[in-house]
Amino acid sequence: MKFTCSQVEKRPAADLLILPFWKKEDAVELAADQQNLVTSRLQSQLALNDFKAAKGETLYFFEEELAEKRVLLLGLGEKEKVSAEILRRCYAAASKLCKKKGWQTLNALSPQISDLSLQTILVSASEGLSLPNYQFAAPKKEKEETVTFIEQVNWLSLDCSPLASLKEVTHTSQAIDLTRDLVNKNADEVTPLYLKECAEKMAKTYPAIKTQVLDKAALQEQNFGLLLAVSRGSIVDPYLIALSYQGASKTDPHVVLVGKGVTYDTGGLNLKPTGFMETMKCDMAGAAVCLGVMQAVAAAELKVNLTVVIPTTENGIDANSFKPGDVYRCYDGTTVEVTNTDAEGRLILADAIAFASKTLAPTHLIDIATLTGAIDVALGQEASGLMSTDDELAEALFCSGEETFERVWRMPLYEEYKERLKSDFADLKSWNGRAGSANVAAMFLSHFVGKGIKWAHLDIASTAYLSEAAHYWPKYATGFGVRLLVNFLKAVQKTN
Repeated sequence: MKFTCSQVEKRPAADLLILPFWKKEDAVELAADQQNLVTSRLQSQLALNDFKAAKGETLYFFEEELAEKRVLLLGLGEKEKVSAEILRRCYAAASKLCKKKGWQTLNALSPQISDLSLQTILVSASEGLSLPNYQFAAPKKEKEETVTFIEQVNWLSLDCSPLASLKEVTHTSQAIDLTRDLVNKNADEVTPLYLKECAEKMAKTYPAIKTQVLDKAALQEQNFGLLLAVSRGSIVDPYLIALSYQGASKTDPHVVLVGKGVTYDTGGLNLKPTGFMETMKCDMAGAAVCLGVMQAVAAAELKVNLTVVIPTTENGIDANSFKPGDVYRCYDGTTVEVTNTDAEGRLILADAIAFASKTLAPTHLIDIATLTGAIDVALGQEASGLMSTDDELAEALFCSGEETFERVWRMPLYEEYKERLKSDFADLKSWNGRAGSANVAAMFLSHFVGKGIKWAHLDIASTAYLSEAAHYWPKYATGFGVRLLVNFLKAVQKTN
């Protein structure tokens, strides 16, 4: 979706004109001072009192007096209660209707809101238009009706200074669509090899991205014992993929993202039951988010330093599968007693975190993973779990979540959780039952972070994949985390 900006009198031809309205006690009010767009037919429509301007309410009609021929009235609710997130949700409602009707080019009047900057208004509304403008191409024999997507949105505004930020919205939205596609596709297609090839293709598209790939032989040579253990039950080889982008000075912060890339999770010998395995193609959502963030950053040429590290494998099952009760050695030498093969994500993340800590010199290290069902029980789809050993980093991620409405909630890392990781046979054990399991998993990961590195863990198990669409989130893969982390990266660079 491309965004442009013009004054009302100089607007281009379009399929539709979107006019925003405030809800009043007994009337509605145009949300911008552009009375020249209020035609006699519009006045007649409003006089019917069918349109109340409630949040996300829409009403459209044909209009011969205007160049667009179609006008969509969009309710923003009460002016005193509006926020960036309400704008996203309201314009998402408009986006869904436009996609359904096949309207591809839009002129949209920018609302005027004294409590929000013009940039916040246009970025939030543009996100609302772009985030639902997606549909996964499911491999059905009988094709569904052809979906027509919105291609062009022209904002009608006296000030077009936020246009550069709207270009970033386009780049980020395209990256989110990549993330969603990777998660939605068949696990037989999106294998570790597929993720490797996706990363290499991205590096060819954006020359500023450099790649490093460790194949199975290199993983064996460098003693990635946990990643190799998890991969043993699969016929496909594991990889460790690293993509780096330097858009700022070497003295500026270097953020490393580590994304869980289990392209399918059977649970291993601790086999998942029916009802829990069918969606396990989404267990590489953390890796997909990392690739999405890297694409968004490189496409927008942001002035940040970023490396993403993706340990990727299947957690399959056969006679060679790794075994509960056995001990395996991490990249950094730590020995781990595996107490549940379905707690495999923390194992491959441990190898990757240890590798990143030792070789990449990060100032900030954030891992992102669909790690535990416990976080869904605790927070539901309204937020992702955040655990961190650094208050400043945790606060920055929380604030970024509030701004993007990809919300995170900090969970404790009490010292007592370490007691649950004690093993009679190894330095650590990987799992100790259901009680506090999301927190214990994060405590396990914290062991592998190098000294002096600001670290945080994002558990997106409840937000990466939805059973039903919600607001601007589609059904199934959401791409949650891309906007959050892009926003965070820009904020870290500004505060440096």
